[in-house]
This record gives sequence, C-alpha cells and structure tokens, in this order.
Amino acid sequence: MSTKQHSSHARATSAKVTHGHQTDNTNTPGEAATSATVAAIPGPRSQALDAERERYLPRGVYTYHHIYPAAAAGARLTDVDGNAYLDFAGGIGTLNVGHSHPAVVAAIQEQAARYTHTCAHVLTPEPYVRLAQRLAELAPGPSAKKILLVNSGAEAVENAVKIARAATGRPAIVAFENSFHGRTNLALALTGKVRPYRQSFGPLAGDVHTLPFPYCYQCDHHPAAGDCCRDWERTLERTFLTRVAPEQVAAVIVEPIQGEGGFVVPPTDFLPSLQALCVRHGILLIADEVQTGFGRTGRMFAVEHAGIEPDLLLLAKSLAGGLPLAAVVGRAEVMDAPLPGGLGGTYGGNPVACAAALAVLDVFARERLVERARALGATALVRMRSWRERYSLIGDVRGLGAMIAMELVRDRERRTPAPAAAAALLTEARSRGLILIKAGLYDNVIRLLMPLVTTDEQLREGLDILEEALVAVSAQPDEAVNGAH
Repeated sequence: MSTKQHSSHARATSAKVTHGHQTDNTNTPGEAATSATVAAIPGPRSQALDAERERYLPRGVYTYHHIYPAAAAGARLTDVDGNAYLDFAGGIGTLNVGHSHPAVVAAIQEQAARYTHTCAHVLTPEPYVRLAQRLAELAPGPSAKKILLVNSGAEAVENAVKIARAATGRPAIVAFENSFHGRTNLALALTGKVRPYRQSFGPLAGDVHTLPFPYCYQCDHHPAAGDCCRDWERTLERTFLTRVAPEQVAAVIVEPIQGEGGFVVPPTDFLPSLQALCVRHGILLIADEVQTGFGRTGRMFAVEHAGIEPDLLLLAKSLAGGLPLAAVVGRAEVMDAPLPGGLGGTYGGNPVACAAALAVLDVFARERLVERARALGATALVRMRSWRERYSLIGDVRGLGAMIAMELVRDRERRTPAPAAAAALLTEARSRGLILIKAGLYDNVIRLLMPLVTTDEQLREGLDILEEALVAVSAQPDEAVNGAH
C-alpha cells in the first residue's frame, strides 16, 4: 500500500463510530472497527469471496465495490480484511438512520423473540396496523389515508398502478424519461433508461407513454437561465393527440427528484403544474419517493417542497432501516378501489420489518434527522460548488437537502458526459476510505447518500477524501482514465 493510501485511511478511521451527531470516544458492541488499514483494497479475504461470488452469482448482479463488509455502525463500516471506510452510499439511500442503529436493532430483536411471521392474510400482525397508522399521520395532505405494505419499491410501483387502474377504470400510464421505478416487468416498462435495466428483457408491459423530464443542466433550450424548457408539457399535449386520449390515462408516475437518473431536481413549478394537469383530466398522480422519502431532501417527503398531495405516495428504502419493506400510501377512496384479495402478498407487512420501521420513525423524531439532512446538504453544497470553480471536470453541482450530486463532463461548453472519470473517481475515493456510487443516464454523476446520522467531523472527512480523489482524477490524462476504465 502506498503512503498516500495509508495516511488517508488512518485519517478516515481515526474517529469512533457514532449514531448521533457528535463524535463518540467509546466503542460499543457491533461497532465498525476504527483501526488503520491492515490490507490492500480489496484485501485477500475480499478477493477470495469475490472468486466465490464469480462462481455462484450471475453476472447481472452488479456491484460497485468488490469489498465485503464485516461490521458497520452509523456512517462507518469495516470490511472482512479489517479496512475501514466512511459509507456515503448508504445502501443506495436505504440507511438514512445509519447502519445498525441501536434502537432499530433492539426493535428487531424484541419482535423476532415474539414471532417472526404470520402472513397478514392469515393473521394481521399488530405492527402492520401501528405502522399504517403512523404513515397515514405523516403523509402530506389533509385527505384520509390508507396504507398497503409490500416488500420492495418495485412491488409498491406495480401495486400503485393496479390501484390506479381499479380506481379510474382506465388502462394507460404516463412516465418520464431518465426515471427509475424498479426491475420487475411493469416497473421496467415505466423506467426511462435502457442500459442496464431494460436491455434484453422485452417485451415489457404495454400502454405506457413516456415524457421528457425537465433536466435543467442538460436542457438545450435554456441551459444557462436555470429556467428549464417546457418540453414535458408540449410532449404530453401531443401524446394526448397522437398516442392516447387523456380519458384513457389512469395515472402519471413521477419521482419528485430523479434518483438513478442523476439527482435531477426539476424547476419548482413542475410538480404543481403536473398535478394541476392531472386534476384537469381526472388522472391520478403517483409520487415515487422510494429514494427521496424519509428526510433525504430536507423534508420528510420531497413532495412537501412543492406543497402538493399526491393521490398515491410510494415509499421503501429507508422505511425500515435496511429491512425489506415498502408502502403504498394513498387517499382512502383510491386505496379501497381493488376488491378484497386484490392486494397483498405472503411477506408484505412482515412484523419484524414493521417493528424496525416503527423504530426508524421514532429515531427520526428523537434525533431530528429531517433538520439534520438540511444541515448536511447545506455544508456539502457549499463545499462542492467551490470545487466547480477549480476543477473543469465538474459540470454541475445540484441537490436538495442531503440528496447531493455532481455531474462530471469532459467539455463544459458541450456538457459532454465523462463516465470514465466518474468510475475512476469511485476507485480513487475507495482507496482513500470512502464508499461512493454513481448515477445518471450516462453514469457520469457522483451522488452522495450519506446516512443522516453522519457527524460534522465525518462529513468534513468524507468531503476531504472526495476532493483528494477529484484532484487525482483531474490530474490524469483522458487516455489514462479511459484506458483504466
């Protein structure tokens, strides 16, 4: 290992793991190790596991980092070789309360000791009912709400479409380019990116119609004005004339901020305008908040920034602190449209997952994590926007709350994507003790999904490492970056 790598890791692992906002100087059981790096990355045990992974897992199961975790707490994790990292990927936004939050672990243990499963169609677990109540109280808007619990974001998406079709008697769904809604057949049909999600998996579900999403940085009409074009409205009106009549559209599904699409933040009037259009045509609005929900954007739910109440709100990821659980939250009269037996599944509303989710909601209230998201995001945005003045590789820095990203380009004037540089930056950051992931239509967006329990010290540390990695990649000639990746 180089001296640079070792010193970076020593810095990255000097503080103790914590779930609060202050650095804790005591170790607790299950805590990620905080010793200096002891092995190369990936280390020998990770390499051995990687060989087994290659043997037993299909190639379609992609992973960003070929390292294997051994323990994690808060915003830190340790791999099987003893190397420690700051985790700014957070299970792709699943760990807003951090790894293994003690309150969540305790709730899981307590419920598992009572009973682990009954199937809600046989005996409804009390935690299912309690969680539905809590989510109904939290959901934006004055309407009475009802809640369906399922296992994943994709399952929530598919059930929302079923509910919308049952409620309206209409078949068609409108979605957006550059979106991501899941990997099952209908969810893939709604997803606006071919590679790697849709490629080779057709035919997909039909009667899905796609619009351009207002992507201000890549907008050819007003790239400098910050007032993105209205192509989505013009395209929708044309779609109503050429593809599907509005009275045949059951719902429009939209991410308030696109996640896998590269943390694309639309203009502030986009969601209110979209909802007004839906109301005008009797179309339901489905807000996919699988990634934006639970404080990530500095509000409990991202639609709160726009002041709208969607007909159906989709939640998953950080709902249960890492356990598989998702929800469809909707206006009561809409949710009641399917006949008895039309909704559900064997594992939906599993009591252990529901107990974890109830603990997650308690942590959000007790530790004021929504406010914490705003503080983390404000610090990160100021720092990262200062980098744009110094590093031509950065084309755009954007985000809301703690949902922050920077888009890398080879040419600022042409906004030419730089996916190889983004891949190189992930490698450089990992070698210094920071876990990151990419996003975007061209895989050229570096996104930050640090746990909301990340301390001020850890945030500074992570941003320091990210800047070191940025400097290293910026110093490499294009041919070296492209050749290595």
